[in-house]
Amino acid sequence: MIKDALEYIVGMKKPNITEIGGQTYSDKKLERISYEPHIEPFKLSTLDSLIKYIKSDLEVPVTPFFLHIVSEKSVKMLSTLDSDKHRECLAVVDAEVPRFEFGAYIPQENFCINLKTKFIQNEDRELLVSFAGNVEDKTVAEYGDDGISQKATVKTGVASKTETIVPSPVHLKPYRTFDEIDQPESDFIFRIKSDKFDGITCALFSADGGAWRTEAKQRIKEYLNNELSDLIEKGKIIILA
Repeated sequence: MIKDALEYIVGMKKPNITEIGGQTYSDKKLERISYEPHIEPFKLSTLDSLIKYIKSDLEVPVTPFFLHIVSEKSVKMLSTLDSDKHRECLAVVDAEVPRFEFGAYIPQENFCINLKTKFIQNEDRELLVSFAGNVEDKTVAEYGDDGISQKATVKTGVASKTETIVPSPVHLKPYRTFDEIDQPESDFIFRIKSDKFDGITCALFSADGGAWRTEAKQRIKEYLNNELSDLIEKGKIIILA
């Protein structure tokens, strides 16, 4: 307690400022108090709400500002540098996208439900739902040794069955960015396995090296360019992707 008390007393002492060799020194660490307080960023979840906020012109700064596309799910509205050389974040837009566990094996029924609710309908999605929903337990076998191709027995009717190669790769459009944007389509490796404990489980592995993120950010930029073209032409907004 004596040590704490001494440290507290020392902390209350005014700093001694000394000049040595043309340099200024202090015996205490000093922190400058900013005289330009910043607001709490306005939190939004859609690009449309950001556009309405900007076009309302109620809180938009007079000076030009930036729209920084941080990722496929996040956009920030930033001011230019203030007198302290800091940027103020005026608004943050974070997309609300459904979660899907890519790269993880999911129970058969849950997998089919996820495909129906978290992916945009296209030919490969329907093919995958049909295949995953009808594959029979204890029939999944490795087909080749490249770790990708498989075969399984699939129900094709009330009493008929057929051995079918698992569809892979597949072209799918998951909900992964803002709703206003056309969701990028990607290639996925579809894998399926069966064991006595978990039964049939299915997984999707991304096969495009993350290229969809770059495409999504470019589509966000194009969308904002179209919606805010007048302000961009006047030099009011600069979009960074």
